[in-house]
Amino acid sequence: MSNIREVAELAGVSVATVSRTLQQPELVSPKTRVKVTEAIEQLNYKPNLMAVKFRSGKTHNIVVLVPTVANVFFARVIRGMQEAAAAEGYSLLLVNTMGDDATEQNYARMIHTSQADGVVQLRAFNPFNDNDVTDEGLLPMVNACEILDAPKCPTVSLDNRLAAAAMTEHLVELGHQHIAMIKGPAASPLTRDRMLGFKDALQAANLSYNEELMFAGDFTLQSGYEAAERLLKQNHPVTAVVCENDEMALGAISRFKAAGLRVPQDISVSGFDNIAFSHYSDPPLTTIAQPAEEFGETAINLLIEVLKGKAKRAVKVILPYQLIIRESTGPAPAHPVNLSEPS
Repeated sequence: MSNIREVAELAGVSVATVSRTLQQPELVSPKTRVKVTEAIEQLNYKPNLMAVKFRSGKTHNIVVLVPTVANVFFARVIRGMQEAAAAEGYSLLLVNTMGDDATEQNYARMIHTSQADGVVQLRAFNPFNDNDVTDEGLLPMVNACEILDAPKCPTVSLDNRLAAAAMTEHLVELGHQHIAMIKGPAASPLTRDRMLGFKDALQAANLSYNEELMFAGDFTLQSGYEAAERLLKQNHPVTAVVCENDEMALGAISRFKAAGLRVPQDISVSGFDNIAFSHYSDPPLTTIAQPAEEFGETAINLLIEVLKGKAKRAVKVILPYQLIIRESTGPAPAHPVNLSEPS
């Protein structure tokens, strides 16, 4: 069985460098890491990982709290995390929390039992106690995507208010004056901020806001379908719908088409996220593109800064969005159809 000295000799480095590569790879140059890794693979060296973790005091494990792994957008975020974590010698422990507070608190305790070093939280909930802070006063956590208003940790987010306003402005420019919205969960800051952006654009265009044209959803296909069904039963004219994510938009399009409506000739529909399916839907979906993989990569890099003690404050990183115009939105019809009795 090979040993660490043989690895060092083959890689042309010291035993201490091999040990450092295993314990703190971020302190070793990429070129040296490659040489050591190749030597380990060639010799089939099996380090005592428990001993490495004991000596370093670090597990190099990161807990990722995911509200639902079924969400396509989160899958892209996780891919970005995985690539960034692997580059720094960390492993991810994914938890499908279903948005349950107790579940998230339970897994956050892995920090106290030395099973993980830090947490990436993808929803607006703090699973730690206020005294669980580092010497710099930061939680061992990064909050990404759906963020708390005043967290004691770095955050990675989008300007959801400005993005939703841009989408609504696009519809207004197409001549739409009767615009509905299919919202996300009521408690979500994403829902709140995207609603505010929607209202901002209406106000800027001197269009009235109608609470009866706001329909609740939960970011799933089914909720978009069901919200569209409720929209079809109301009495107000609607020529366009802003959906707070792509999945709900796709569900809404399915229901409108089942009712005999044409998208976008009779009703325009827009989404948010630019998931892969949005490009291949019928018709292709107008949406807001978020840099999902960059969300994940940035969150991991910020967390590692916290864990190293290099982060001195709770920085807020706001990533850019892009309005993607496709065929699901078009000019407002000169004579809005009766939604409950489409022609």
